Amino acid sequence: MSSLEHSHLTMVKKNVSLRETVTQALRAAVISGEMKPGEVYSAPTLGKRFGVSPTPVREAMLDLAKEGLVVSLPNKGFRVTEVSDADLDDITALRLLIEPPTVRDVTALIDSAGLVRLREMADAIVEYAGEGDLIAYTEADRAFHITILEYRGNRKLVSLISDLRAHTRLLGLAPLAASGKLREMALEHVELVDLIGAGKANEAQALMTRHIGHVRGEWAKH
Repeated sequence: MSSLEHSHLTMVKKNVSLRETVTQALRAAVISGEMKPGEVYSAPTLGKRFGVSPTPVREAMLDLAKEGLVVSLPNKGFRVTEVSDADLDDITALRLLIEPPTVRDVTALIDSAGLVRLREMADAIVEYAGEGDLIAYTEADRAFHITILEYRGNRKLVSLISDLRAHTRLLGLAPLAASGKLREMALEHVELVDLIGAGKANEAQALMTRHIGHVRGEWAKH
């Protein structure tokens, strides 16, 4: 468990949706590499890290096991599954087929209120990147992308991209955050909102293509 001692895993606030909150944070920890592939983590130890009892952590890890992100090991804990480079290539290829053209199609559908919401989300992503809070960054990034896709009105599309993102591994985020480059790259979210606000659908599509390309570029290096 020593690998989490110096992580950016933040304390989870106790609220009605505690299980879902813990699940989102743990999912982000797996994706960002804060919880390392192949390592075994126990619910009690993670519970201490989150400041909650082991029960919601155990329930959250069981949810992640159903998603294939971890494997349950009786009397030991949960082992984070590894994702091959070939799998990451396939995931990225599918995202490139779906997300850029979807952003182009929904640009005209996002109203002023939606732009305000997306801008706030983009600013938060930049802030988390600057702080090096990889867990918050990864979850905020997920929420931003899903919010845009939801304008397409296709639940199956949103579900598919959510699943593909969950099985992505961004092990290069930590060194990028340490060097300050992650914040620079996070500004692409702000740029995307600007393009959408200006009605530049084709430019927004091109930026999304470049943005997703980081998944197999800088974000994957470790």
